[in-house]
Amino acid sequence: MNGFIELINIITTNILRNPPVLLGLIAALGLALQKKSLAEIVKGTFLTAFGMFILTAGVNLLAGTIAPINSAFQNLAGAVTGTGLDDVSFTATYGGQVGLAMFFGLILHLIIARFTPFKVIFLTGHMIWWFPFIFVAAGVEGGLTGVPLIVFGSICSALYWSIMPWILRKYVFDVTGDKSFTIGHPTGFLSLISGFVASKVGNKKKSTEDLKLSPKLSFFREISITGGIVIIIMFIVVGIIAPDSILGEEAAAVGMGQLIFDIIINAITQGITFGAGLVIMLQGVRMLIAQIVPAFKGISEKLVPDAIPAFDCPILFNYKPNAVLIGFIVAMITSTILVLISNALNLFGVVLIPLVITSFFEIGAAAVIGEGQGGLKGSVIGTIVASVAMVAVVGISAIVYSGTIQNWMLIFGGNDFSLFGSIAKLIAGLFGGLS
Repeated sequence: MNGFIELINIITTNILRNPPVLLGLIAALGLALQKKSLAEIVKGTFLTAFGMFILTAGVNLLAGTIAPINSAFQNLAGAVTGTGLDDVSFTATYGGQVGLAMFFGLILHLIIARFTPFKVIFLTGHMIWWFPFIFVAAGVEGGLTGVPLIVFGSICSALYWSIMPWILRKYVFDVTGDKSFTIGHPTGFLSLISGFVASKVGNKKKSTEDLKLSPKLSFFREISITGGIVIIIMFIVVGIIAPDSILGEEAAAVGMGQLIFDIIINAITQGITFGAGLVIMLQGVRMLIAQIVPAFKGISEKLVPDAIPAFDCPILFNYKPNAVLIGFIVAMITSTILVLISNALNLFGVVLIPLVITSFFEIGAAAVIGEGQGGLKGSVIGTIVASVAMVAVVGISAIVYSGTIQNWMLIFGGNDFSLFGSIAKLIAGLFGGLS
């Protein structure tokens, strides 16, 4: 048994949690099933891996730029580490159960794709780990241990990987204009809310991408420049309010003039980094789509007929880049106001912090989905409604996960992790006596 668990850990670390390798191997399998030449298989495999590596590098740059703002908000809110486990300590305790839940969940997911109408294969590498992670945590909160805990995590993960991307597909098709892939990401219910609201109140004829600007402001049409400027402004504002959070201990050791200078230089550097991250990410998206979609045809024809791949949400950002930034800005403003109100009224009994990461990635994708259903107006209003839901579910999940991963959920929740994790905890509680 120990040898089997060790094998699972090796596969998890080196393949399933290594997106370039995972996507490269899938491309190789798809091309081989199409009986392509060795040269075509080698080329397609490496270009797919390169595209995924570039996309991941861009995403890491974006996340790394956002992280200091997120930390600053935590400090401003006076958030402290609670008694629950964070992702590292929870993995140290329950990593084996998470790994087994992921392994058996993937098998069940492929069976569902092969024999049910949910013809989708979830290919967002890091999310193949995080969903078993939150479902196992939900099982622990519900009193499950041992085999029942692993079975519970496997079933919940497989159902999510199979059903949510399938439900999202039509919204994704409306954005991309084709039916070759869907989204596999915890933006799920936020995107569904945004898309539904946008379809009722929006106007597809007025797109976010058709915004008219003066020739002197035409540079705003470039998402990397606009994104960089937004981040520069955010870092300057946060730096003035909480310089220690941005510049560290050195902020207290310099004069006011030097402090302002340091804040501005740091903000510009972070803005450039963010803009470069967007450029890199979008280039990776283009490379990945160009390679993996044709390669996946072999899998959908031979192994899982009519199946489509489900990718990470940044794959959508290239289609409606203005919507991404509009969604991020609107979500930050809306959610921050709601977080301040929630904390002032102590609605959830825990200090919430603005969800910077969720506002960019999950709500960014939701804004794109909203744009596809209702143009500019639909994107904005859909984002506002989705942002309200984001704050509500992160507060609820902080209560639900109070004994396990509450601290992690406060930073990365407000999305499908929070919603379906909370539902899973309620279900697990019904079977807690099986352990």
